[in-house]
Amino acid sequence: MAAAAASSSLVRRAAAAASSRLLHARASASAGGEKAKRVLVPVAAGTEPIEAAATADVLNRAGAQVTVATADPPGDDGLIVEAAYGVKLVADARVADLEGKAFDLIALPGGMPGSVNLRDCKALEKMVKNHAENGGLYGAICAAPAATLAYWGMLKGLKATCYPSFMEKFTAEVIPVNSRVVVDRNAVTSQGPGTAIEFALALVERLYGKEKMEEVAGPLYVRPQHGIEYTIEELNSVEWKCSGTPQVLVPVANGSEEMEAINLIDVLRRAGANVTVASVEENLQIVTRRHKFNLIADMMLDEAAEMQFDLIVMPGGLQGAQKFANTKKLVDLLKKQAESNKPYGAICASPAHVLEPHGLLKGKKATAFPPMSHLLTDQSACEHRVVVDGNLITSRAPGTATEFSLAIVEKLLGRDKAISIAKELIFM
Repeated sequence: MAAAAASSSLVRRAAAAASSRLLHARASASAGGEKAKRVLVPVAAGTEPIEAAATADVLNRAGAQVTVATADPPGDDGLIVEAAYGVKLVADARVADLEGKAFDLIALPGGMPGSVNLRDCKALEKMVKNHAENGGLYGAICAAPAATLAYWGMLKGLKATCYPSFMEKFTAEVIPVNSRVVVDRNAVTSQGPGTAIEFALALVERLYGKEKMEEVAGPLYVRPQHGIEYTIEELNSVEWKCSGTPQVLVPVANGSEEMEAINLIDVLRRAGANVTVASVEENLQIVTRRHKFNLIADMMLDEAAEMQFDLIVMPGGLQGAQKFANTKKLVDLLKKQAESNKPYGAICASPAHVLEPHGLLKGKKATAFPPMSHLLTDQSACEHRVVVDGNLITSRAPGTATEFSLAIVEKLLGRDKAISIAKELIFM
């Protein structure tokens, strides 16, 4: 009974938060004067979370009013969607309730069985077809171009790409192109989680123009060359030891940067690590930095604090980092981890706002979000995208989050495993 009540309460909070986010987006659009571009990102059980989060986050940064809508049938979980790798997200609305709504862009994330679940949603199929017939911009990534758009007959006579192993599933009318992002008329397609930011930026360029795309790309610190092998700046190399399956704690807070948090969870779980997502707030639902893809944590930090971890690693986002810094239990866990010579790390705002003020960078080289790097006592390694110094790992921004996650995989499970995951992601 208690579990059912807790679940019901979580569903009610998810619905309330979704309504609040939609109102916030509309208010922001009105305040800006110019009518915001409206974007629909549909999701379903098994959706690839990196692709969904990057698409929603980057378009939101460009000023779009993004609606994340679940294509799943109505159920007891309300607007909660269980995406791939156990990532639980909270949608803003149901696709079925958006019939007749106009959007400037509809962008489909991939993942399996997420792409098939999107394909089988008749309301979504009707919406996307009507949108395309009216000249609207649409896109898909990973499995979705083949499993969803091509299946619906929406790529006939167009050049398109998708996840490499799905290329053969394109119908005969599609012109397959092995490229990271393909734009043909009003259709934009891409290959996988490792191309998700590129895909999202291509959508921004089509909606707003090249200047806006470059403005959005700057603070992400995307890779200067896509598709190449990632590199790590490593000093004072030590072996990161763990007995058996790596146990990893990823704390999350209101204001955590969703692309960074989801990259850590997704990539580390792909690699076989046991990742525990712990809320430092008063409940499991986390309102992320961009008010998109709000996460449902696995447990509260109090419960996680009773467990042993091989690695504790924090996403960034200024508000989230500040909450981490003021959460004594988390700071104590980090200090104990460091004193035990066990690995710990942070990305973006968290090195500067959590590790530095609590003495956890003393005698260490680190990097951080570039506009915050002046807060580090030792700034000599700040130009690097990922820095490992002994048992410490740090990184810079959402655009370095996949490299950061892969570097962790390499330290915990070896270079071969990390390269394998990088190729699976289409990161290289």
